Amino acid sequence: MASHSWSTVKLDLYGLKFYYAHVLSKPWVAPGLIKAPKTQRLPDIVTVEEAQRLFAATGVVSYRVFYFTLYSLGLRLGEGLRLQVGDIDAVRSRVHIRDAKGNRDRFVPLPQATHQLLRRFWSVHRNPVLLFPNRHGGLKGAATAKTPMDAGGVQTTLHKVIETCGLKKRSPHTVCVTPTPRT
Repeated sequence: MASHSWSTVKLDLYGLKFYYAHVLSKPWVAPGLIKAPKTQRLPDIVTVEEAQRLFAATGVVSYRVFYFTLYSLGLRLGEGLRLQVGDIDAVRSRVHIRDAKGNRDRFVPLPQATHQLLRRFWSVHRNPVLLFPNRHGGLKGAATAKTPMDAGGVQTTLHKVIETCGLKKRSPHTVCVTPTPRT
């Protein structure tokens, strides 16, 4: 099995299962025949310099602040989109991340630079609930928005910015999910 990728092995297995069930009209009797390999791929880590280039190349302020927040807090895209004003605990310098991977909550440290940037960004849109409200309807619409920014728009823009910067990363997910930079 070391000579074949797991996706190839799965296709072969499904083909065999189809052959048994639909051609031979026999029950499939080998469900545990092959097990998935236990591998873990390491993410492409974005350096601080690459992150700075990415932020500088992002023209839309809400996206720039969003990408900076994801990078500095080490969040996944969905976690960042779900952030609410009440999740920011400035007194304890931490952020409550709700419904993270595995439907678990966690706290992450809140760097002072991120806190200041989020305060300035919030003072522009002033949505009472969402940190990153959707931008339909302009600034007035953002203040009363009930939904966060569109994940598809965020990803599309990030793809374009990555291409503009010449970063060679496998996916936008690995650009945002990085360790919190230490200063």
